[in-house]
Amino acid sequence: MVEELPSVFLVGPMGAGKTTIGKLLAKQLGREFLDSDWYIESQTGADIAWIFAKEGEAGFRERETRAIDELTQKPQIVLATGGGAVMSAENRAFLHQRGIVVYLNAPVDVQMARTAKDKSRPLLQQPNPKQILQDLYSIRDPLYRQVAHIIMPTGHTYPRYMVNQLLQQLASFDMSAITVPNNRS
Repeated sequence: MVEELPSVFLVGPMGAGKTTIGKLLAKQLGREFLDSDWYIESQTGADIAWIFAKEGEAGFRERETRAIDELTQKPQIVLATGGGAVMSAENRAFLHQRGIVVYLNAPVDVQMARTAKDKSRPLLQQPNPKQILQDLYSIRDPLYRQVAHIIMPTGHTYPRYMVNQLLQQLASFDMSAITVPNNRS
């Protein structure tokens, strides 16, 4: 089963657990785990907050689209994307057509609890981070749902249990739901 599965891409808001679940899932599948934000940082030699400060969100999103295009062409990986990756129609197409997209759906209260002390998230360095998270969720939730093949609620159970649930869903996944290009360049 594992060898037949295409890459698995995790989408969802910040604090949904994409990195935690992604690492555990990759280990279970015997695959490489990648994180698009980490990839961007390694390619630029700068952290996300610095890129936002110097290039603005638009500059960061351009870098993110290039990274998503490159990373989604890698075979049999588990990829955690940044929370805003779905804002680009191009990114949504890369993700949806090149692998199985799992939306980790975290309620705003869960996001708030998990990101409250994290100073590395540029969008939350505002006076009312909970309102920002709510606004982002309202805008992005429909896009996460649009791109997703599987939707999993998060914040209600242990990560290892979630990964076991996800593995069960992947085992019975209908491969005809995606179109993985044969010509990986």
